[in-house]
Amino acid sequence: MPYAPVNGIDLYYEVHGKGPAVLFAHGQGGNHLSWWQQVPFFAKHYTCITYDARAFGRSIDLDNKGRRGFGDDAIGLLDYLDVEEVRVVAHSMGGRAATALAIRDPKQRVKALVLSGTTGGVADQAVQDRRDTAEAARDGKGLGAFSVHPPYKTENPQGFFLLRQISRLNPSRPRDFLGPPNPPPPAPGEPPRRSMRERLAEANVPVLYLVGEHDMITPADLIEMCHKLIPRSTYYVAKGSGHSVYWEKPQEFNEVVLRYLLEQDGLSAPD
Repeated sequence: MPYAPVNGIDLYYEVHGKGPAVLFAHGQGGNHLSWWQQVPFFAKHYTCITYDARAFGRSIDLDNKGRRGFGDDAIGLLDYLDVEEVRVVAHSMGGRAATALAIRDPKQRVKALVLSGTTGGVADQAVQDRRDTAEAARDGKGLGAFSVHPPYKTENPQGFFLLRQISRLNPSRPRDFLGPPNPPPPAPGEPPRRSMRERLAEANVPVLYLVGEHDMITPADLIEMCHKLIPRSTYYVAKGSGHSVYWEKPQEFNEVVLRYLLEQDGLSAPD
C-alpha cells in the first residue's frame, strides 16, 4: 500500500491516470474511496491523486495534530510525489487543506481550486451570520444527517448505502475534531493575523465555488456570498442536489469541473 511519510505520520494515497496533477481532498464523511465516480473520468485527462486525510481511512493521526495538520500534510504529500504544479478539487472538510495549500505552499504550486460544498474558510461578518442561521436550521442534528438531499436516499438507495459504508471505514474521532480552531492571540509587537479572505485573494488563485441547490450545511446563498468576496472566483449551483454534489450528481459535477480546469489550463473541453 502506498504511504507517504509526511508531517509526522504515514499518509495513505493513490495515483491514477496521466497528465497534469489534480489533488482530490475528501470531506468529513469520506476518504480516498469517495472519489470513485471522479477518478476514472478525470484520469483520462489528468493525474489524479487521492488520499486519506489524517484520522480518516488508512491515515492514522499518530501525533494528534488533527485538523491543524491538514494543510502541512497536503504540502508534504506533493513534495513527496515531486509534484511541481497542481489543481485541487476539495469537498467540504477538504476545503481546509485546499486553501491552506493555496496560501501557504512555499512553492506556490496551486493553479486552480474547486471548492465544493465549502467556504474554504472565507468569511466576513455577513458570512458568519448566515453560517450561524444555517446551523440553527439543522436543529442540533449531526452533519451526517444532511450529507445528501433527502430524495436521493429513496431514489438511489444503493448509492446512499455505499456513501454510508465508505464513511464507516473511518476510525472514530473526537466530537470536536473539526471544530473551529482557536489560535493564540498575536504576541506583543506582532501584526494582526490576516483573514483567509485576504490571503486567498492575495494568492490570486482562480477558484470555482460549486454548491448544491439544497445544501443544508453550506447553503447556496452562503457560498455565493463567499464567491463575491474572492476576485478570481466563479460560482455554480447544481440544481436538485444537496451537500454532496460530487456524489449525488457525478456526471454534472465531473463535466463542470473538467471544463473549469481545462479552461484554467488554456485547453479546450472535449466534445
